Amino acid sequence: MKVDGGAVFQLIGADKAAQEAEAFGFDGFWSAETNHDPFLPLVLAAEHTSTIELGTSIAVAFARNPMNVATMANDLQVFSEGRFTLGLGSQIKPHITKRFSMEWSHPAARMREFVLALRAIWDCWHNGTKLNFRGDFYSHTLMTPFFEPGRSEFGSPKVALAGVGDLMTKVAGEVCDGFLCHGFSTERYLREVTLPALTEGRRLAGKTMEGFEINTPGFLVTGETEEELAEAALVTKGRIAFYGSTPGYRPVLELHGWGALQDELNKLTKEGRWDEMGSLIDDEVLNTFAVVAEPENLAAEIKRRYGDVSTRISFFMPTTSDPDRWRAVVAELRQP
Repeated sequence: MKVDGGAVFQLIGADKAAQEAEAFGFDGFWSAETNHDPFLPLVLAAEHTSTIELGTSIAVAFARNPMNVATMANDLQVFSEGRFTLGLGSQIKPHITKRFSMEWSHPAARMREFVLALRAIWDCWHNGTKLNFRGDFYSHTLMTPFFEPGRSEFGSPKVALAGVGDLMTKVAGEVCDGFLCHGFSTERYLREVTLPALTEGRRLAGKTMEGFEINTPGFLVTGETEEELAEAALVTKGRIAFYGSTPGYRPVLELHGWGALQDELNKLTKEGRWDEMGSLIDDEVLNTFAVVAEPENLAAEIKRRYGDVSTRISFFMPTTSDPDRWRAVVAELRQP
């Protein structure tokens, strides 16, 4: 199991954060699209590191088009000397239509076509094939030498897709190289919904799960004192509540018999009572979504839940006065 640590949300400090993650010994370093661009920080990260893998987790696909994403991803793949993974996500309809002013329809089918368009564009650049992609949502049929970046010795970047619903998850299995499990997933949901959908997608593509990456960025609640554990639990309950308020993530709660919780959380968001949402997450819900353990027991609990499923695990390295303890956690996770 690979272990990814650290994430960057803005350009400032991305170089230092990536250097620290590489020096610590993590396998991967990810950027996220929140209130800053997800691609630009990885330029600095690539420039100031040499071995750590880099990726977006995630970049919002439907806020862009396949051509500009293909260009940015190709540039990062070349600049990082083959260390880049393009992690994509769909976001939800209100953000795509109201925040980005872009079209929304048939998200799973649209995402499938988006990734296939990327691959057609890269195939044109790297293998000299004629660009002639015609789909229901995207069409790319023009590529002149002036706009063609040319063949790269590093090839096309890997593509990973984030998802929760079984349709989007199946698309990931069919057309992508990996899957970014949403933090708002549970072990049971991963085994009963996610894995079967991925397997079906691979079957449709005539492939097996061999070589397919499953990245599990689960919630971790840990600390070296009771106070640190309590503080981490409080913060994590708030994050679980935020995701739980989204209708698109309701199936995860319903699988556990907690569908009504989504109604309550969503009601609070509409009333602007964001600070109260975490109080609705009890310890049973917390322990279902998050790995809660002391640092010395953390790796064992992660491996118990996900060791036979995930190929890599992502987490933020907690603030601690004992970095050697966290190196031991990483080393234990990497063991078979």
